[in-house]
Amino acid sequence: MKKLLFALTLFLILPNLLHAQKDTLYVYGPGGPFAPIDECAQLFGEKNDIVVKVMAGPEDRWIEKAKQNADLIYGGAEYMLTAFSMKHKDFLDNTTRTELYKRGASILVRPGNPKQINSLRDLIKKDIAILDVNGAGQLGLWEDIAGKQDAIGGIQKNIKESFGNTALGIEAWKTDKSFDAWINYQSWHYRLKDITQVVILPAAINVYRGTPIALTAISKHKKMSEKFITFMKSKEGHDIFKKWGWE
Repeated sequence: MKKLLFALTLFLILPNLLHAQKDTLYVYGPGGPFAPIDECAQLFGEKNDIVVKVMAGPEDRWIEKAKQNADLIYGGAEYMLTAFSMKHKDFLDNTTRTELYKRGASILVRPGNPKQINSLRDLIKKDIAILDVNGAGQLGLWEDIAGKQDAIGGIQKNIKESFGNTALGIEAWKTDKSFDAWINYQSWHYRLKDITQVVILPAAINVYRGTPIALTAISKHKKMSEKFITFMKSKEGHDIFKKWGWE
């Protein structure tokens, strides 16, 4: 009787034990590329019977956890992952570094575009208040674009306030309605559709940033991590990135 009860108990709890033991890939990086990478993670996880957890935001929010279990680190621009690698020596396996896809900049404005901002030069008009993020993948972004139209000085005069990362920029955009425009990646419009409208910049003056990713030196799932990168580089993965504003 005892053996029968033990066998029955084991039969009932074994599926839960197996589920609890399912492998997990841990992926960390800034908020910008989170949406497409997380969507790829969910689909890849279903296809490969593995959990892929993507944790995003400013580095100080996740770096301590990443040092314990990170399999992959991604950046919102090539310089961001390079800076991360320089700051955390030997944490990344730079031989695995891969460029995923590029994304272009745009002008984000208020829904309905009340200030009728339709081009970069509209940003130098009087009474335009610009929000600026001076970091987090946007470092130098507006200046690189404005320099192509001799508009650096005019735009600088209209920058109302600068913020250190996108999370702070989003909070300011939500709470301070006096901001009229934000030179940011087009991809952010897809994350903020309810509070932004996008003004597309011509390719001739646009600026693009990459989306790099690399395995960590401490990864416990190197083969599966490489497989996840391969999946994101596939047509299926590329379609997801394009849906979120990448090229």
